[in-house]
Amino acid sequence: MTAPRLHARRATLDDLPALQALWHAAQLPVAPLEARLTEFQVVEYAGQFAGALGLEFTGQHVRLYAEDYPDFAHADAARELFWERLVTLAANHGAFRVWTQETSPFWTHWGFHPAHGEVLGQLPADWRALPGDWLTLELKNAEVINAVVEKELLPHQAEEKSQTARLTARARKIKWLITVVGFVAGAIGISIALWRMFHPLHPRP
Repeated sequence: MTAPRLHARRATLDDLPALQALWHAAQLPVAPLEARLTEFQVVEYAGQFAGALGLEFTGQHVRLYAEDYPDFAHADAARELFWERLVTLAANHGAFRVWTQETSPFWTHWGFHPAHGEVLGQLPADWRALPGDWLTLELKNAEVINAVVEKELLPHQAEEKSQTARLTARARKIKWLITVVGFVAGAIGISIALWRMFHPLHPRP
């Protein structure tokens, strides 16, 4: 039997009941998380809620938090989808370092490592009061961010440049046409004036 395909997307108000149930079961602070609904990404399969992960951005940093699943059989597949969305969103926000206090081995296998010393000193001030240890991962500009920007943004930029070129060419044609019409009109006016100068109209007797 084929396993159901997971789909990741941004959370909406329709997801709130499922999220509330998930947070209650995990003994997470429901009210503060409800206020952060727009930060959450969710996964679903066959129209069924399958898990959630919060992504909080501040400056060039992003925090993964409140990760949970009704059925952890889908967790690693969901995390891969969450990671794909994270990379895209990080590129859009200009974020270059990811932080988390999640303890799943998935994240350490994915390249996260404990934050100490100078690296830990980069932790945004808003997160320093949160209890617990931190894992972090620096998103390499050349390897991750630029690749996503090239994939997601350059086609749009190319289309914009093409459209601008078409509009510029059209404007040049219109300007040329106006110049020609003006020249012809001027020449006709001068010709009429000269003709009248040398062929004055005489009143009939």
